Amino acid sequence: MIRLRLMRLVATATIFVIASTAVTSCTKKEEKAEEPQAVVEEVAALPPAPYEFPEMKIPEDNPQNTLKALLGAQLFFDPRLSVDGTRSCYSCHQNEHGNGGETPLAIGAKEKQLTRHSPVIWNTAYFDRFYWDGRADSLEAQAKGAWGGGNMGVGAENLENKTKQLSKINAYKVAFEKVFPEEGMTPDTVAKAIAAYERMTLVCDNTAYDRFAKGDDAALTDQQKQGWAIFMGKGQCVVCHAPPLFSSAMGVPEGVYYNVGIGTEGVAEEDVDIGRAAVTKQDADWAAFKVPSLRNVSKSAPYFHDGSVPTLEGAVRLMASGGIDNKNKSSLLADRGLVDGEIRALVAFLGALDCPRPLERPGLPK
Repeated sequence: MIRLRLMRLVATATIFVIASTAVTSCTKKEEKAEEPQAVVEEVAALPPAPYEFPEMKIPEDNPQNTLKALLGAQLFFDPRLSVDGTRSCYSCHQNEHGNGGETPLAIGAKEKQLTRHSPVIWNTAYFDRFYWDGRADSLEAQAKGAWGGGNMGVGAENLENKTKQLSKINAYKVAFEKVFPEEGMTPDTVAKAIAAYERMTLVCDNTAYDRFAKGDDAALTDQQKQGWAIFMGKGQCVVCHAPPLFSSAMGVPEGVYYNVGIGTEGVAEEDVDIGRAAVTKQDADWAAFKVPSLRNVSKSAPYFHDGSVPTLEGAVRLMASGGIDNKNKSSLLADRGLVDGEIRALVAFLGALDCPRPLERPGLPK
């Protein structure tokens, strides 16, 4: 039902933008784009935005409860989980960087530079696949992957030993016996607690856009309303970043991956990060990456899987111009012919997706 409504909305929005731009002469194209009110007056012609969030999938073997999520919060922020006691999950997903990464490429344990940018984690529980290439099929698997991998550097083969070390912290031992009475503290229950925290806490649903979509017309500025109309119509951003989650990869069992050309320009083919193809071994997935959510995007520079674009305006311009040509670029990409004022309006609208609530750091057990 949501997908059908969205298809109708995209079609109507496209017709609206074609109709509204057809009356604009080429010589006045820039002036029209610079005047948000010219578009705002027509925004009412758009049908209501689809707003229903999909149902969050909760694994049968990891039911939600508050105590589990509180325990997961402590683990998420605790650097003692890492191999050298210096990095936590939060280290790659800090409030001041939109809960994504600060550096183009993530920095892991022992200051090791990793191969991809840290993505924003708001609403991550609505995805069905995790990491840029979708190699993990659950939040629990992602948590163990990051813990045992380069992010925290413990090594998958050493998670049992690290868990035994952590269980010597009495508060953790007691908490795990209470929350997981049959299992206690194991690598699996650590991952389950972190995943429960992410499902219960990392939900962004009260942005300016959300208030607007629920009927508060004053929640967006005139320029943001212009950006919204472009997002849904002329810019065709909605095709890959459908509201309310603003990623077409959410709620899709295997995820959605596209090649937009990032990381292919001026690079020998054998040196290109092949993305999803590393998982599927399919040529069609060469250099394709998961469609990220746009929530909190204005706070989370730099952009894309390699962090190669430093500003949001730069990212919008790149996508609106059709991405970067390469042998496997998605056919969905095209030059949308947006002028400067329209680009700025889109950037302004994306600011309406900022999540107003920062993550709260809990006290760590002694």
